[in-house]
Amino acid sequence: MNNSKVSHTKVRDILKVFWNVSKSYKKTFAWSVIAWTIGNILELIMPLYYKRFFDVIAKPGDTSVIAAVLIHIIVIVLILNAVQWAVYRTGVFSMNYFEAKVMSRLREDSFDYTMLHSYSFFSNNFTGALVQKIGRFARAFERLFDTLVYNFLPLGINIVGIIFVVWTQQPKIALIIFIWAAVIISFSLFYSRWKLKYDLASAAADTKTGARLSDAMTNHNTISTFAATDFEAETFKEITQDQARLTLKTWNLGELMNAFQNGLVVLIEFVVFYYGIKYWQQGLITIGTFVLIQVYILGLAQRLWGLNNIVRTVYESLADSREMVDILNMPHEVADLPGATPLTVHSGAIEFKDVGFAFNESREVLKDVNLSIVSGEKIALIGPSGAGKSTIVRLLLRMYNLVQGTIDIDGQDIEKVTQESLRQNISLVPQDPILFHRTLMENIRYGKQDATDEEVVAAAKLAHCDDFIDALPLKYATFVGERGIKLSGGERQRVAIARAILKNAPILILDEATSSLDSHSEALIQDALDKLMKDKTVIVIAHRLSTIRKMDRIVVLENGKIIEEGTHEDLLGQKESLYKNLWSLQAGGFLTS
Repeated sequence: MNNSKVSHTKVRDILKVFWNVSKSYKKTFAWSVIAWTIGNILELIMPLYYKRFFDVIAKPGDTSVIAAVLIHIIVIVLILNAVQWAVYRTGVFSMNYFEAKVMSRLREDSFDYTMLHSYSFFSNNFTGALVQKIGRFARAFERLFDTLVYNFLPLGINIVGIIFVVWTQQPKIALIIFIWAAVIISFSLFYSRWKLKYDLASAAADTKTGARLSDAMTNHNTISTFAATDFEAETFKEITQDQARLTLKTWNLGELMNAFQNGLVVLIEFVVFYYGIKYWQQGLITIGTFVLIQVYILGLAQRLWGLNNIVRTVYESLADSREMVDILNMPHEVADLPGATPLTVHSGAIEFKDVGFAFNESREVLKDVNLSIVSGEKIALIGPSGAGKSTIVRLLLRMYNLVQGTIDIDGQDIEKVTQESLRQNISLVPQDPILFHRTLMENIRYGKQDATDEEVVAAAKLAHCDDFIDALPLKYATFVGERGIKLSGGERQRVAIARAILKNAPILILDEATSSLDSHSEALIQDALDKLMKDKTVIVIAHRLSTIRKMDRIVVLENGKIIEEGTHEDLLGQKESLYKNLWSLQAGGFLTS
C-alpha cells in the first residue's frame, strides 16, 4: 500500500458517515445531550446557593434564624445535586447504549463495504492494516462523541453561564474571565490545527507498524525457512523507532501547549483575586461573591486545563477515521451495473469475445482473446508463466473489469449480471487453497452454507478427506489454524475439492488442483475429480501436462494470446507446436535439455 497517497476526505465527510449511522439512534443520543446539558446548568446554579450561604453566614443576626436559612439553602443544594445525579446517570447509560450500537454498525458497514472491494484492492493493501483501520474507526467514533458530549458541551455551557453570572456581580471580572478563556481557546484551536499534520504522520506510522507486524506474523514460516529473523527484526525495529520518533514529537508538542495553558491558569487566578480584593475593599462584592468567583474560576480552569488534550483527541479521532472513510468513499473497482440481473445458467456455455486486459499501460496481459467453450466441454489452459491463464479465470469470475471485449455465459454478458449470482454458478479449486481458522466442518460447508452435516461428510469422503479427518482426535470439529496452517498442502487441497463437490456448480475451474498431492493422493483424487467434472463445463489450468491428456480441448497461450488449440494428439502431431515442446520437456516427469 502506498502510504504517501494524499487523502481527499474532509472533516464533513467523516461527520457525514457518523451521522448516517447515528441517526438511527438519534432519540437516544438527543436524550444524552439534553441530560448532560441539564446537569451542567445545575452545576452552574449550585454555586449561587453557596454564595448566598456565605453571604448569610457573614451577616450578623439571630443565629437560630440564620441557621434555619442555611439549612434551607443546603436542602435546595441537596435537591439540585440529586436531580443532577439522576440526569447524569441516565445520560451516561443512554450514551453507552448509543455508542455501543453505532460502533457495532460502523464495524459492520466497514466490513460489508470493504469486502466488496476488488481483488486488486486486497492485493494492494495489507490485511493487518485494513483490520486496524476498521478497529480504529469504531474507537475513533467513541472518543470523538465522548469528547463532544462530555467535554466540549460542558465547556461551552460553563463559559457562557459563568461569564453571564459573574457579569451580574462584577462586569470587569467577567471581562477578564472572557478574555482569558478566549485566549486559551483560540490558541488551543490554532495550535492543534497546526499540529494536526504531525498527528496524521503518527497515525500513518502506527498503520505502517501494524501492517509490517501482520505481514511478518503471516509469513512466519517463510521467515524461519530463510533464516531471516534478524533481518525482519532489524527492519521492524527501524519502523517502530520511526513511529516512536513521530509519537514523541506529537507528545512534546502537546506538552508545550499544556505549559502555555497552565501558565495562563496561574495568571488568571492571581489577576481575579487581585481585582477581587480591590472590589471587596470598595464594598462592591461580598464574601459570597468571592466564593462564587473562586468556584467558577477553579471549575473553568479545570475544564480549560485539559483543552489541549480535548482538541488533540478530536483531531486524532478525525485522523484515525479519515483512513477508513477514504476506503468507504472509494468507489468499488468492480461493481454491479445498475439494473444487473441474476445469472441464469442453462447449459454452462462460455464465450470470450475479443477480450483484452492490462494492469496498466505498460503491462498488457491479454490481447484479443476469442474462445468458445460449449456446454459440458472440458478444456485445459496451458502456457508459460505470465501467459495469461490465471487472468482469464479471474476475468471470468469478475475479479477484474475487462479493458475490452465481453465474456458471455449462456449468452449473458457477465458484466450485466450480479457478481453474487455469477460466482454462485462457478466452483473454483485454487492451486493454494486458503482456509478459515474454523473447523473442518465449517470450511467444507463453505461450499454450500445450508448443507447438512451428512452432506458435508459425503463430500469429504468423495474428496478422500476422510483419510486424514478420521485420524484427528476431534475429527470434523478440528480447527485448522490460520489460513489452514495445521494441514498439509495436499490436505488443504482435498478440503477445497470437497467444497467444490458440495457446491456442485455448473461451471468448474481447477487451478492446478492436484499440484500439492503425492502420487497416491493424486490417484485417489482423480476419481473424485472425474465425478465432479461430469456434466459440467470445466476449465483446467495446468503446468503438469500429464494431468490434462484426457481434456476435450487444450488451449495454449503465450504472451496473452491463444496460439494453439486442439486435443493432446492433435497438438503433438503439429511440427512447430509450443505444446509439443512443453510435452517433450516434461516427458517422463523429468526436465531434459
